[in-house]
Amino acid sequence: MKIATWNLERPTQTSKRTEAILAILQALQADILVLTETNDCIDLGPAYSVFHTAILQDPKYKVGERRVSIYSKYPLADEIKGFETFNADTAICVNSKTPIGELAVYGTIMGVLGNKGAQFKDDLEKQLLDFASIHRKASHFCIAGDLNISFSDNYYFTHVGRAKLNASFAQHQMINCTANLRHNIDHIVLSEKYVGDRRVVVSYWNETENKRARLSDHKGGMVEI
Repeated sequence: MKIATWNLERPTQTSKRTEAILAILQALQADILVLTETNDCIDLGPAYSVFHTAILQDPKYKVGERRVSIYSKYPLADEIKGFETFNADTAICVNSKTPIGELAVYGTIMGVLGNKGAQFKDDLEKQLLDFASIHRKASHFCIAGDLNISFSDNYYFTHVGRAKLNASFAQHQMINCTANLRHNIDHIVLSEKYVGDRRVVVSYWNETENKRARLSDHKGGMVEI
């Protein structure tokens, strides 16, 4: 199965890059796809059920903008379809039946304005509480989205943010599958017991030195189990 995430950098219905973004997303054939800084115009067709954070009411956002959307080819779990998050604008958690067990997918953007200010610190603390709560309740757990922290280099991180996230992942017995991707702040973190002894293959896209050629200011990443 394939789990992917990508920050789309606020596409719109009329932006020239939206068609190219859609083509890449369709080609990935991900089973679960977590998009951040996205828009309702990203329509991947009937193969996916779609779950969004709330419509953003601030006038600085364009029509249809969402902070997080989860696209899934899997049905919702019977008894527990999802879990509450600290902020319906910023994070969403959907519990699905997958071929290797139920999986609670927590889609997030941590620190809408980056990782340097009070807003990131507040998001971090509240999402750490979400992680602890959902880990206690879910059969298996996945965190995916824009964490605004790189884990393998000095690209973009805070020491406190990195340390607290790594401590949380260790405490909840989770593997950051994308930790070793360079110049990357968008991650897919999975319960160790969900992955088990299966082989994990990590791939990425939208990596070019030519900023004008990029479809977004973020890499996309995918984990295939």
